[in-house]
Amino acid sequence: MAISNDEFRAALSRFPSGVTVVTTKDADGRLHGITVSAFCSLSLEPPLILICVEKIAGSHYALCESKAFVVNILNSQQIGLSEQFASPDPDKFDGVSFRTGIDGVPVIDGVVASLECRLKRICDGGDHTIFIGEVKNVSIIDGYPLVYSQSTYWTISETPQDF
Repeated sequence: MAISNDEFRAALSRFPSGVTVVTTKDADGRLHGITVSAFCSLSLEPPLILICVEKIAGSHYALCESKAFVVNILNSQQIGLSEQFASPDPDKFDGVSFRTGIDGVPVIDGVVASLECRLKRICDGGDHTIFIGEVKNVSIIDGYPLVYSQSTYWTISETPQDF
């Protein structure tokens, strides 16, 4: 029995994910950024991560052209940034504070962690593309990540429990 797209989305929405903004530059040097929740670690040696981006997303072509990208893991107070980079606004970096990282790709200020990556491989993933990056530099600051589940932003505010 085939499942509907709505059933599939509803089931996946029960799995909370962190919220990231992935930044890059296209071949003409224009900055691009997109909110991505499909992000995970892939390998410790070498240090690899992967992101999945819908093929119709505005920044998709830039990620395909680029040799580098940055995964910016948003902090619990950066809901506005998540929404800004998820919007179709062509100037997503308006008012965003950042420094330049690997190959001049933006590293957003105030995120709990950033992973500067060299593009290692591009794989087909149905209506998404899987981008595998080798992590070349990381930055970490204290704070809690922004979490998304069941179409709602969540923050982590409870002390971890010892079991």
